[in-house]
Amino acid sequence: MAQPQKKFLTLDRFFSSDTAFDSLFPEPIQRVAAKHWTPLSVAKKAAEFLSASSCEKVLDIGSGSGKFCLAASYYHPEITFVGIEQREELVELSNSLKSRLKLKNVSFKNENLSEISLEEYDHFYFYNSFYENIEGTEKIDESVFYSEKLYDYYNLYLYKQLNKKPAGTRLVTYHSFGNEIPPGYEIVSTDFDEYLKFWIKV
Repeated sequence: MAQPQKKFLTLDRFFSSDTAFDSLFPEPIQRVAAKHWTPLSVAKKAAEFLSASSCEKVLDIGSGSGKFCLAASYYHPEITFVGIEQREELVELSNSLKSRLKLKNVSFKNENLSEISLEEYDHFYFYNSFYENIEGTEKIDESVFYSEKLYDYYNLYLYKQLNKKPAGTRLVTYHSFGNEIPPGYEIVSTDFDEYLKFWIKV
């Protein structure tokens, strides 16, 4: 009987299901996976849309555990994916998983959105990472300060940054209220009961 390929044993099996992928995480990170980390099926469709146009860099705004970027970089090795996340320990985890999964086209930075410009990035993924700031919502942890003023501030900052991007910019939102989307971005498709939206700036 033929032996399974080594690549499958070391890499592909983690992308066979969310359960398999989430097993990479420490137990506390697994506990919040269903609520806070992008499902593989969503990541695959989002990455396909973001990679369909000429681009070099896709930014995940609030990358959390890194699941979207890790999956997207696996599905599309020709594109560079970058995740920014304000929790340093999650950035360290994401970068360790990147090395474990032998992914070369992804990186993670310990940055707050309000401290960077989106100028160097072509397209964007946003899984409503500001939502934690709303009172009564489930938090990833208690390591950062939450407030509804921050929710409004981050949405406005992203709105202004997206507004500067040129026509043809692609954006995928998941479970977003749309507060961060400026005029000029049009929804070209939806999926997963319209929770996943695909936008292009015209």
